Amino acid sequence: MQTSNIISAHRPGAHHLQHAGLGYSRPLEDAELIRTAPAIFAPEAHGSRSGRYAYIPTLDLVAGMRAEGFMPVKVSQAKSRADDRKGFGKHLIRFRRQDQLEQAEAREVVLVNSHDGTSGFRLMAGVFRLVCSNGLIVGQTDNEIRVRHSGDAVGRVIEGAYSIVKDFDRVAASIDGMKAVNLTPEHQQAFGRAALALRFDDAENCGIQPAQIIRPRRSEDQKTDLWTTFNAVQENIIRGGLRGWKVDANGHHARTKTREVNGIDQSVALNRGLWVLAEEMQKLAAPHNFASPGGIVPPDF
Repeated sequence: MQTSNIISAHRPGAHHLQHAGLGYSRPLEDAELIRTAPAIFAPEAHGSRSGRYAYIPTLDLVAGMRAEGFMPVKVSQAKSRADDRKGFGKHLIRFRRQDQLEQAEAREVVLVNSHDGTSGFRLMAGVFRLVCSNGLIVGQTDNEIRVRHSGDAVGRVIEGAYSIVKDFDRVAASIDGMKAVNLTPEHQQAFGRAALALRFDDAENCGIQPAQIIRPRRSEDQKTDLWTTFNAVQENIIRGGLRGWKVDANGHHARTKTREVNGIDQSVALNRGLWVLAEEMQKLAAPHNFASPGGIVPPDF
């Protein structure tokens, strides 16, 4: 059976183009990749690169990853203000192994690359949570694998992908630990405040309250455990759409609405920051784990 024909009964029947890219209803084909992220198929490096820069097409890497059983399931490309860089800029691809295609919490390898010098090959661990179609980046920066544009970069990236897959048992253990910790309302509020500080330079006057950032968007996430709270916060931060009131420069109250995070660098940084917050909250909240497992978040949250 061709992987391109594998479609989960629990996912949409066809791909849909989103602000943050294309993907997640089945593995992507080359034509879909190029439509959403043309830099993947750049015929050469950007003219700003010197002769020491080894041009290694992302397409070659995708082919190598497919041959090793890593299927591209999500792709996006960063916007470029300079017209001459639009076909060479930073792009992100999420890969999933065959045994992860139908998982409710699928393990993924996240790749970032560019052909204009703004990024070498970067590999990170990711988790896709089916219940909310949430693509997270998990682990801290010291778990990231970087490969320069030189030599057998494709081979080293594939080797790095296997290293990330091997390290997933440790990530899964962290996730299980978060699921076992139930947060008090005070801990949830503290997590929300810290998340707002990550997202906004002036969190005190961003117009959004901690109670909004921790509020789940679906009934399945009406729980107090740290992992569910973390996912609710990540979804609210990345997808935006939260409404509130803020004080403008003239001291007037004005309506505000948070924007979706589309930039690759900002999304990676926020995901990483939220992961660190969740790990620190796990240390803080574990001794005070008095809430009943699977408890419902109080009505004022």
